[in-house]
Amino acid sequence: MERESALSEIIIKIRENKMRKCFLFAFMKRYCFLTLAILLFSKSWIQAQDLNYLFKPGDKGYACFRIPAVITTSKGTLLAFAEGRKKHCGDADDIDLVLRRSNDNGRTWSDLTVVWDDAVNTCGNPAPILDEKTGKIILLSTWNLGGDHENQIIDQVSKDTRRIFVLSSSDDGNTWTKPKEITADVKLPNWTWYATGPCNGIQIKKGKYKGRLIIPCDHIEAGTKKYFSHVVYSDDGGENWKLGGTTPTDQVNECTVAELPKGKLLLNMRNYNQVRYRQTAISEDGGMSWSALKQDTSLPEPVCQASMIRLWNTNKKPVLAFSNPASQKKRENMTIKWSYDLGKTWSKSKVVHAGPAAYSNLVEISSGQLGLLFEGGIKSPYEGIAWMIIE
Repeated sequence: MERESALSEIIIKIRENKMRKCFLFAFMKRYCFLTLAILLFSKSWIQAQDLNYLFKPGDKGYACFRIPAVITTSKGTLLAFAEGRKKHCGDADDIDLVLRRSNDNGRTWSDLTVVWDDAVNTCGNPAPILDEKTGKIILLSTWNLGGDHENQIIDQVSKDTRRIFVLSSSDDGNTWTKPKEITADVKLPNWTWYATGPCNGIQIKKGKYKGRLIIPCDHIEAGTKKYFSHVVYSDDGGENWKLGGTTPTDQVNECTVAELPKGKLLLNMRNYNQVRYRQTAISEDGGMSWSALKQDTSLPEPVCQASMIRLWNTNKKPVLAFSNPASQKKRENMTIKWSYDLGKTWSKSKVVHAGPAAYSNLVEISSGQLGLLFEGGIKSPYEGIAWMIIE
């Protein structure tokens, strides 16, 4: 009996010890999980606190801001554009083109001003460009009736269609001309949906087409409903616009363009096929035609707009900078990449916001620094449009 009693006590102690270990293991597991959750939350919270929003829901009565675009003027002023969406974040309804200006390289910004408000209609897709010869800022934009939605325009059952307009400023972005329609000059009759940019355009600096203004655009064909990228151009300082070349194949739309040596152009496009990488094409004739599309496996994307610019304030070889949500799954992980070999490879990379992020526009600041205007937030990419100077 004593042996049995002693054995029972040993068994009880072993069980108690195991239970203590199990309890301790469970406690540590929960503690680690809780710690991890706190760290992740803290990281997101800190990121959100770091975002310097230039456009945030509620500003000036707007429910939402989307579609950033930014350029530097000849006087070094930064002009940050966006769509001010009156009622919601959707792509249709009452949408204005809005602007904020900075005279100190992006450290402080003016109050929000309205560039174009056409009552309850949609004024959007800002695509600004600087004519370096005159200092004039030209702004291409699209328009449609507020009640016409994208799918209705594509299906040709809308009341009106998508139209293209141009505005300009000769006083550093303080005032703007009335919008002038150029639809007949830059849109074919069998095109339905149409978008300018949304991002900056460029002026060719070298070669045969020096001085030409280029705006990246996209469109959808009637009937086939195929998506294509194309450009429009002006050879007279933005007074008149003509239709340039369209990509030879479809499944691409919103695009961005940069100049390569000898006046060549590199077009970088949002991709709609099953392989989630950016598509690229080259033009050797000032944007009048484009080479076969080639995917860039260094630039993953979740099907989203992106930005690419050439950096001119450098004495080294040509440098390209690119920004997008670098993820193949969803709109997150806003990343800037640099190429030192004309876009063949992207050897340098920096994640500037690991959380939700979507559209963006890079700009070279007069100080020589790089600026980024982008959509970002904690739970959604559309919590505001933030400004960041990349050191």
